[in-house]
Amino acid sequence: MPTPVRFSPSVETPAPDEAETIKGLEEQFKIILDTTSADYGHAVRSVHAKGHGLARATLTVADGLPPELAQGLFAQPGSYDAVLRLSTNAGDILDDAISLPRGLALKIMGVPGERLQGADGSTQDFVMVNGPTFAAPNPKAFLGNLKLLAKTTDKAEGAKKVLSSVLRGAEATLEAFGGESSLLSTLGGAKPVHPLGATYYTQTPFRYGDYIAKFSLKPVSGIKDFADETINASGRPDAIREAVNELLVEQGGTWELQVQLCTDLEKMPIEDPTVLWDEKESPFRTVATLTAEPQAAWESGKSEKTEDALSFAPWHGLAAHQPLGGVNRARRDPYEFSAGYRAKFNGCPIHEPAATSELA
Repeated sequence: MPTPVRFSPSVETPAPDEAETIKGLEEQFKIILDTTSADYGHAVRSVHAKGHGLARATLTVADGLPPELAQGLFAQPGSYDAVLRLSTNAGDILDDAISLPRGLALKIMGVPGERLQGADGSTQDFVMVNGPTFAAPNPKAFLGNLKLLAKTTDKAEGAKKVLSSVLRGAEATLEAFGGESSLLSTLGGAKPVHPLGATYYTQTPFRYGDYIAKFSLKPVSGIKDFADETINASGRPDAIREAVNELLVEQGGTWELQVQLCTDLEKMPIEDPTVLWDEKESPFRTVATLTAEPQAAWESGKSEKTEDALSFAPWHGLAAHQPLGGVNRARRDPYEFSAGYRAKFNGCPIHEPAATSELA
């Protein structure tokens, strides 16, 4: 294996106008939140608003990891309570016939160690999507994409269904020739895969103790057989919840949490998450196992309360897993703003649970 790059603050190069861009992102988050809160009489997330399942789980850190993998949370073997949330990426709650990327947010509880500034509690969050690269190369492009999404929030759901079908056809054509487009998927052209069969990626890099890494979560139990399974949501606005509930009740799920160490800063840049880190240069390697016993993933009237009391963000966690790169830096304040907005509007304090027994 090539020698992994050691972490240093110098690996980041913030843009001179980054603070202004972050302010713009927060403004777009507020536009989305104001719109959806007025519509629903209830505040939902400004991105990944629609949840498809919440599952209580256990994360078990592997024993005997080599030194370069035994870092931060993974420095010692052990087991932790965890909760995972499945979602799609829009800021409004849409019919599942509009085909969007799948998201998986993971919160690990009772994690010891030095915290990131402002990261209350003892949790470590990982926010992931079922694609290895981000749709924007930098915060400014991220802002441009978000402005487009803000303009279409709560607009013409029927037209979005038609557009989704058209974009899905375009994306399928790209895939047939060995390509894909993160932007087409984000706008509604994503393949309607089963969320439990998908592999998820942080897309952006993080500090990994002494090193730098990206994370992924890969299904390894029977749910892996659903990797190519698609969900027909025609006439079924909540088809994804139904499919997730059916499969998770039947067999639960097991995933491997994996890391891909940065071994070359030129080939594996920190500031541009649209660049794919080549797995031939540095493969994903397993550091922990996530297990969810068979359970109902969504219980109407109950799951909504759990959703309201939780927030997931890359900056909830350990200093040893500091988010890196412009897109991650740009997420910090807007995500915090979004969670605070929801808490105030809904009159429901958001807290960091120490164990799954504290979940609503």
